[in-house]
Amino acid sequence: MARNTEMSHDPAELGQLERDVLSIVWQRAEATADQVREELERPLKDSTIRTVLRRLEEKGYLEHQVDSRTFVYRPAESRQRVAGRAVQRILDWFCAGSVEELLVGMVDSKVVSRAELERLARRIAAAKKREGGKA
Repeated sequence: MARNTEMSHDPAELGQLERDVLSIVWQRAEATADQVREELERPLKDSTIRTVLRRLEEKGYLEHQVDSRTFVYRPAESRQRVAGRAVQRILDWFCAGSVEELLVGMVDSKVVSRAELERLARRIAAAKKREGGKA
């Protein structure tokens, strides 16, 4: 697998087209430029799609392998890891690094419900118990 990654790239700096292309590759698990172009909801030149894929690879989001002279792209990072980096940036910018401040804001603005937070707290507690049992 060829890989040229810049893992420190800020996901907030991705443009709409880059996010759309990345979403397609995440959904498919691997994709060629032709497959991406077919799935996009707007007509774009093949060279535009190839440029976006190459830039996403340079930024560390994708990697590729060559299959019969065709570049096949795969995610270099999971959607969850990229989302985690984006949330970290929000924490740093708006919440002085405080996860608690972020979660309270999410509840206050109805992004997440108290019930969802309680379910998450139970899952975290269960995971901690499992980790404690292994030690």
